[in-house]
Amino acid sequence: MAHLTGTRVSMFNESFLNDNEHDSNAVLMELDKGLRSAKQGIQCEAIVRFPRLFEKYPFPILINSSFIKLAEFFVSGSNLLRFWVLRVCQQSENHLDKILNIDNFVRRIFMVMHSNDPVARALLLRTLGAVSRVIPEKPQVHHAIRRALDSHDTVEVEAAIYASSCFAAQSSSFAISMCAKISDMIESLQVPVPMKLLLIPVLRHMHHDANTAALVSKLCLELLPKYPAQSFVVAIINTLTQLSARTLVGVPGQLNVLLDFMQDLRTPVRIQVLRSFNELADKQSVNAWPKLAIGALINKFNLCTNGAEQFLFLSILLKLSECPLTCQHLLCEHRDALLRLCNECISKLDDYTTATQAMAVLAALLAFGLKKQVAQVDDILDMVNLHMEGLLFCTARRAEFNRDLRRVLTYGIRITQANADFGADFVEMVTNTLGDNVNYPPNNLQLICEAAVGLCEHFQLRKYAFSTAEGLEDDAAMETNEPAPPKPNPMLARLPLILYKLNKLVDSEEQPEQLLRTVEILSALVCQTTMGCYLPQEVIHCFEKCIARVNCWTLYRIARTASRYGHHYVAAHIYTKVSQIVISDHMHYFLVALAQISQAECILNYGLEYAYMRDNYAPTEAPEPLLPLMRRLEAASNLYQQALASMRACSSPQHPCSFQLEYLKLRAQFLQTLHLAVTVKNAQVIVPPPAIAGSLAQNSRDYLQKFGHVTNQLRKLVKSLKACEETYARLYKSSFDADNVTLEFLEVAEFQCALFAHIIESICYATPPEPPVFLTTGNHPETRFFAASCQRMEQMQKNLPQEPPNAKTISNRHLDVIIALIEIITKTPLCLPRYFFQILQSTQIKLSVSPQPRSATEPVIVQSGSNLVIKVEGVLQHFSKQQKHFRRVDSVQLSLTSQLLTPRPGNELVKSPNNDTVTLNQIVKPQRDFLSGSFLLPISSGGQFQVTLETFVVDEHGITWCTGPKSSMVVRVLDDPTKPATAPVASTSQASSQARRY
Repeated sequence: MAHLTGTRVSMFNESFLNDNEHDSNAVLMELDKGLRSAKQGIQCEAIVRFPRLFEKYPFPILINSSFIKLAEFFVSGSNLLRFWVLRVCQQSENHLDKILNIDNFVRRIFMVMHSNDPVARALLLRTLGAVSRVIPEKPQVHHAIRRALDSHDTVEVEAAIYASSCFAAQSSSFAISMCAKISDMIESLQVPVPMKLLLIPVLRHMHHDANTAALVSKLCLELLPKYPAQSFVVAIINTLTQLSARTLVGVPGQLNVLLDFMQDLRTPVRIQVLRSFNELADKQSVNAWPKLAIGALINKFNLCTNGAEQFLFLSILLKLSECPLTCQHLLCEHRDALLRLCNECISKLDDYTTATQAMAVLAALLAFGLKKQVAQVDDILDMVNLHMEGLLFCTARRAEFNRDLRRVLTYGIRITQANADFGADFVEMVTNTLGDNVNYPPNNLQLICEAAVGLCEHFQLRKYAFSTAEGLEDDAAMETNEPAPPKPNPMLARLPLILYKLNKLVDSEEQPEQLLRTVEILSALVCQTTMGCYLPQEVIHCFEKCIARVNCWTLYRIARTASRYGHHYVAAHIYTKVSQIVISDHMHYFLVALAQISQAECILNYGLEYAYMRDNYAPTEAPEPLLPLMRRLEAASNLYQQALASMRACSSPQHPCSFQLEYLKLRAQFLQTLHLAVTVKNAQVIVPPPAIAGSLAQNSRDYLQKFGHVTNQLRKLVKSLKACEETYARLYKSSFDADNVTLEFLEVAEFQCALFAHIIESICYATPPEPPVFLTTGNHPETRFFAASCQRMEQMQKNLPQEPPNAKTISNRHLDVIIALIEIITKTPLCLPRYFFQILQSTQIKLSVSPQPRSATEPVIVQSGSNLVIKVEGVLQHFSKQQKHFRRVDSVQLSLTSQLLTPRPGNELVKSPNNDTVTLNQIVKPQRDFLSGSFLLPISSGGQFQVTLETFVVDEHGITWCTGPKSSMVVRVLDDPTKPATAPVASTSQASSQARRY
């Protein structure tokens, strides 16, 4: 049984529940019906459905009642039912602390301990171990485990050992009390050897107290000579290593023990020793390594007799190279020994796994040495240059070396980020594999293309790097008034090879899924390499060939990549083609909206209609714009309004497309603002200042009013730009689930509006405010390209006339600068953010607010003179396609606002003018994706109130995001019958009658 219950089975109950079910009570009643069935199979099926129920409805009341019900079946059911209840407890670990009455649950299942069946008692012990996190200090449970260790039944003793391990990890008192018991059992001659091997790993949890940890370490060291068998040595070394990693003070002593066992002749022992070294080289314990231990470890390399041991040895060195302190020590003290060691491993051409790991060690040392400049690393760079190309070509030709190829490419990119000259050579190595006629395995070819994209991204970042007030983005950049000179991307010179490979893949007769994915990656590489450039006709022909040969899903992904890198002609061409093929209305309108966006951007970038460009595409460079700026902005605004209508048509309650709609509204608003700026320029010619402009300026003490209509229009333009800036800020705050590229894009767009507004303010105001601060320069190619256009706008501002504040003018030169800024904005290709197409993570909060009215149209009735208690419960639901979330919910801010709807009588307004609106805030921390809070809302007598609950998410960095749901209800307060309601009315009428009398 130990091997069955020692591991946790996950997702075995994934498909039992009906996903369309939305009522937790109905699901619970259905499960209860299955539990009460007379057939044991139906009962087991009902039990295994509980973990999915807890994930979907993690409410404490439901979980508490479910576990109490399971406890009843655990007591009265068979061992098979107990086994599945144990599985539920193991899978529902995140929800155990929501059991409201844990004592009642433990008391019920603990009755099985008095059973005569040892298997039943063993299942109980394992169940107690599974829930040990919520009952760590139960004395009767501790006593039961200790007593079960003395049982004569093997199954029960193994279960007691499992429970001892669980409780020792949670309870310091249990660990300290059981230390002597476990050590006696290990040294006892009556305990069989397999049982001792199970007891030794329990000692790794005895780290709660320093004295106990020292005693356990001493015990294990004493056991090593007493039990020299291979299995015991491996188990004891593993236990000692984990204990030392948790206490840290025992790391130097454990390193000495491991160094002694490196000379053991048994291969499994040496493998375990190397794994223990690897574990102690982690971030939390690597700083405890003494310098002498590092040198002694390097000298032990000759004891590694096979490739597996050498790979583990190099993995230890790689982890030591990742820590700055130990890496500096390796470079300064042991560089020659490391070079000999790595050269020996790389020279073994029959073992590419070890060779690539040695290359990884050299790359880590080289990257650190180039970045920190702690020592000369030319000899390491020469060795990398000597062997990198050979390893690349040898590992790329065979499918079984896929992981080795990934390692070579990863660390080649890492060296490229530290040395641009090596990067240029490495780009040639990688792209040469695309130009030859060798048929590489599909997975290896895909890896090579992904590495090329990574290299291109690095050089694009260098190409658009510039210095800011916050710091230098490039090591070679200097703080000057001029922008940094552009650095060429060596990938651009390799574009013919990339197109050759892309054409070859498209022309191939067989197109499996892996090759289609490679086509997408190569298309992304082409788009990224030519970002900001006019696409030559050869590239357009290649994409047209893709349209004719590949499927619609691949075409959409290519078009999405083109939109993200600003190639809107290609995107419009593909979107228009695919929108005519899809059969779903929602997808059709979505693709039509994307096509209209791309057509609008074509007009802005090139000054040509999409239809005209399709029929008359220039071969090498873009023609001069045929449409004037005013016509371009008008046509683009019209297309954006059409795209907004199409996007509304494709949205649904399941997929509201809220970010897309808000972004399109904002983009259309921004283009209309630019249109207003051009109108101001044109109106300056036909609307000269009036004759009384000087008198108006003198009377208003605003001498810029003497320039007439243009001054007011420019100030109106500033307000419109600031409104766009605020809207971008709100959109940023509402995008909690957006990826980092999208958030950077919104930051740069917000700064662009603020910068443009500041430049116009410096024209139409005598004393403009301080310029905005640029908080980000972009960590991705598309956002840095966008930021570079903002830097060009800052440089264009220097063309404004330098005038003293008391002698400012508004002339054609000023407005020409504004038009030049608009040209920069419109001719810079817009890179649509990734969140517009992909939602990589989703975070939702479902709220339950009580009290609730009987129906949506009825208010909640509250007696006069009493406060309203509002209880809020919520469930966090987050999903991610990535292994790591972009940001996580740390706490939730609940904001409750009560506002009076019906007016009060006049005398009550005088008495309580401040009671009409009440705002209460509360910050709650979710516990295992469940949150709860309560408010005591003071409501005065009489009237109806609108009560609104808003939810704000606070991430782990303390940033508040406006993404939570919003709930509202109407509260009606009954009038107090003891209060004379007619008195104020009578006095008012009497006063009015007296007023009429006189």
